[in-house]
Amino acid sequence: MTNLDDIPARVRLDRALDGLAVTFRGMTARPDETQCVCHWGSPDELALLKVPDRELDPDLLRRTWRAPDWDDHGAVLRRVLPQFARALVGGAEPAYATLEIGQSFARSDWPRWPPRQRESVREFLHAWWSHSLTDPAPPIPAHALLTLCTEASATLTPWLAAWEALGHPTADQHLAEAAALWVRDLLYDDFPWPTWHDEDALRTELATWLACHAPTRLRAPDTLLHRIRLASLSTPARWDDPHWRAYRP
Repeated sequence: MTNLDDIPARVRLDRALDGLAVTFRGMTARPDETQCVCHWGSPDELALLKVPDRELDPDLLRRTWRAPDWDDHGAVLRRVLPQFARALVGGAEPAYATLEIGQSFARSDWPRWPPRQRESVREFLHAWWSHSLTDPAPPIPAHALLTLCTEASATLTPWLAAWEALGHPTADQHLAEAAALWVRDLLYDDFPWPTWHDEDALRTELATWLACHAPTRLRAPDTLLHRIRLASLSTPARWDDPHWRAYRP
């Protein structure tokens, strides 16, 4: 059995994209799928989703994955997934859309798809995540991609575990950038993005993980490390900490 951790990140990602193309070849939206002509698109465009393997223009692809009201969102996502995944990896969708993209995956309920399909999606997300952590300038920053992966999978755990296991200076640089963004929210018991999942549990997990792993990996000012440590404390302990007065509202 191939050890995926030993495969170079770009090669693994390319294989995952090829795997999606094979797994979802021939998929279509349901024959009776409908959509609003006024708010989504034309009947001719809808008909394209019922034809397998036809490339969609970027605007139609975007309208398709973003629409929240398909009768069978899973079937629609399976239809566009090979093209959609390549567009994502290539940076065709902006970083600010990662929350919506993750929610589109979640709406499809992909973890309940047949085994081969769900494993293809899971491997794509993990391969994309691993590649992005070692890319000095990924099209979607690591902190934004974590939003996507978390919303798509309803968990932080595997993504943080992969980051923790990756001893790479580029991964550490991404961690420094993410920590500086996240800690502003975590200090005040907020999660860094609006989530569909258990916000309190995710916030606690992220704050605890940062406090455990950031200090040994970041060349960061003491002020940032103090803020990370404070964010991981329970509220009474945080308020009693001598460093808290510098950050309290």
